[in-house]
Amino acid sequence: TGLAAARHGASGATRQVRKPHRMSVFILRRLLQSVLVMVAMAVLVFFGVHLVGDPVYMFITPDMDQADIEQVTRALGLDRPIWEQFWIFLTNAVTGNLGKSFVFGEPALGLIIERMPATLELAFAALLMAVVIGIPLGLYAGLYPDSAASKTIMAGSILGFSLPTFWVGIMMIMVFAVMLGWLPSTGRGDTVDVLGVPLSFLTIDGLRHLALPALNLALLKISLVIRLTRAGTREAMLQDYVKFARAKGLPRGRIVGVHILKNILIPVVTVLGLEFGSLIAFSVVTETIFAWPGMGKLLISSIQQLDRPVIVAYLVMIVFLFVVINLIVDILYSILDPRVRLADRGQ
Repeated sequence: TGLAAARHGASGATRQVRKPHRMSVFILRRLLQSVLVMVAMAVLVFFGVHLVGDPVYMFITPDMDQADIEQVTRALGLDRPIWEQFWIFLTNAVTGNLGKSFVFGEPALGLIIERMPATLELAFAALLMAVVIGIPLGLYAGLYPDSAASKTIMAGSILGFSLPTFWVGIMMIMVFAVMLGWLPSTGRGDTVDVLGVPLSFLTIDGLRHLALPALNLALLKISLVIRLTRAGTREAMLQDYVKFARAKGLPRGRIVGVHILKNILIPVVTVLGLEFGSLIAFSVVTETIFAWPGMGKLLISSIQQLDRPVIVAYLVMIVFLFVVINLIVDILYSILDPRVRLADRGQ
């Protein structure tokens, strides 16, 4: 009996050691995969951007001769073979140097980071709108699926998926800024510096400038949250724990708030976490329409001027954000559900 107990204790200790070991292996594997994805995307982005146009012709004038053109080419570092340019870019990127803007003459990464707070503020505001508007509407549509209001909500969600973002943005400007004069149509408004970061949502004028572009960016996510919440509500109402709560005579508000809402929030929050990256990436159109001074507006200007370092830096930064968000989600899932680690090992 003593020998069996000792063996049992040893096996238990082994399992305790193996568990963090497996977790470490899982995280290391995900980190390696993330690095490989970043390298692969850097190759695609760099060579893809360099296939479009020649930025030299953006800086030459009609009175320049061939020697002047060659001098501009050397100054921009475009006289070297494409593979050599990529190697220089890759070695510099390891140290955080993604090149210098052709137009501004400043580090491209610095220009991106300077405009990142405006884009992140817009994305967070859109995400908040998606939660505050989408979850109550989706919950109502799931609880009362046959009512006229629910059918109107679902029809509106289809429009949110279907209407082009740029057209909706123009219509918002026409109605709320031009015709009614309620809200400003462009710019960021007054900002307040918090730890050196300018924020506009802390001022009344900033909130007025933020309202239209945030709503325009949030429309697609509001529709997504409505449909996810409605589907989750309809499914949860058929579960045994909800039926048991009804049989116990619990108030409807408690059943909805505790037994239904808490369970449907898990997939909704998960999807929104993954969709946050797309809010940042797809803010380009919204920022252009509303002249919002974020990364997207900078990207459009850089494309028009063939400012390759800024374009590459922006795309690499977006890919990096997507990779980091997915990595965090994978790690959290592996902590909450060990079966994810086992599936990853092919067991």
